[in-house]
Amino acid sequence: MNHYETVFILTPVLSDVQMKEAVEKFTKVLTDNGATIVNEENWGLRKLAYPIEKKSTGFYTLVEFDAEPEAVKNLEVAYRRDERVIRFLTFRLDKYAHEYAQKRRSRRADKAAAAPVTEETTTNEN
Repeated sequence: MNHYETVFILTPVLSDVQMKEAVEKFTKVLTDNGATIVNEENWGLRKLAYPIEKKSTGFYTLVEFDAEPEAVKNLEVAYRRDERVIRFLTFRLDKYAHEYAQKRRSRRADKAAAAPVTEETTTNEN
């Protein structure tokens, strides 16, 4: 099995529910084809570098997965058939990129575990 990352941009006119539904659809395509999802990140609504289909923003999502090349072909067919997808890019990670992705995930997990102290918790202590 190879290690892959895919980033896709969904049209900004979608609601949060519709956006999550689209992400679930694509992860289901992967799992139905024998892939294992390693990481999924929702980057939210971001400004595009240049207008695409007269849209200047889009919902970005990153999915890391381990799969056979046939699963990637099926995923990209699903992207092309779905009108909600503005752009997508899927690439195979070499061993260095895979190691970097693992380090990046662990750093994000460490930051999430060390949640910042809020004002509410400091006022309750006094």
